[in-house]
Amino acid sequence: MLANRWNLPDLGFGVGLRSVHYDHILEHFPPVDWFEVISENYLSRGGYSWYALQKIRERYRIVTHGVSLSIGSTDPLNFTYLERLKRLADDMDTPWVSDHICWTGVNGRNTHDLLPILYTEETLRHVVERIRTIQDFLGRRVALENVSTYVEFAASTMPEWEFIARMAEDADCGLLLDVNNVYVSSFNHGFDPYEFIDAIPADRICQYHLAGHTNKGTHIIDTHSDHVVDEVWELYRYAYGRSGGRATLLEWDEDIPPFEVVHAEALKARNYRDAVPLVRGKNSNALESPNEHKPHNTDVLRRFVEEYA
Repeated sequence: MLANRWNLPDLGFGVGLRSVHYDHILEHFPPVDWFEVISENYLSRGGYSWYALQKIRERYRIVTHGVSLSIGSTDPLNFTYLERLKRLADDMDTPWVSDHICWTGVNGRNTHDLLPILYTEETLRHVVERIRTIQDFLGRRVALENVSTYVEFAASTMPEWEFIARMAEDADCGLLLDVNNVYVSSFNHGFDPYEFIDAIPADRICQYHLAGHTNKGTHIIDTHSDHVVDEVWELYRYAYGRSGGRATLLEWDEDIPPFEVVHAEALKARNYRDAVPLVRGKNSNALESPNEHKPHNTDVLRRFVEEYA
């Protein structure tokens, strides 16, 4: 199997920690490999959420996952936020700190959304510089996640996957590959998701995300509100064939079912990982790509804009 660049641990199969499951976890301590927490929910270090996290931390490995780095914003980096994030990461002894390849606000205002960035040389230089500064400040590896998108910038000069691959190399950072987001964006924009996976440097992948979504027919919304669809499982199987073992996390954020349902969904990943031989594609050590994978309808984005403009 292809080792990750920094010999970071394969934590196994984890679940996103959500407050509705605190009591179940603290009562039963289910056999979960690890939990991922939304960093911003625990920066205040108080209340029942902090208490629950401290108790869960005694028995499980914790990885922090943030939504506020705003790596693509033109605003200066928020070092007050970074100081609090560093303290949380140190307390949790997280093997890496993750966030998203996006921007969340400008001029000091936070939209509380993960907004797409412009894929140009100028943006690349800007993002790389910020990542290097953040990694130096945190003293930990940063893993950045591809986001799901619904519109694109006409002024972009390279595809998303090229931008991400170059970013990871130039900034010497890790990647959190969200397989569901690859599929969602490929449907919405009409590209081949396997081409995206093939372009990603597999040795820089620290972690995978899996989740469900809502298919509206003309477009897909990344809602994290259902089971993972077969197409995403197959894409995960292929990605794993290129990278080898990586920590895998199941997210469920809307219409959250009982914990046992979420955990069972996470454990499906084991079946896909155990059943697949390593495959060889670009940027991997691992047979040829599967048979041709045809991209989705390239008119999807146009119809989406016409419907909601």
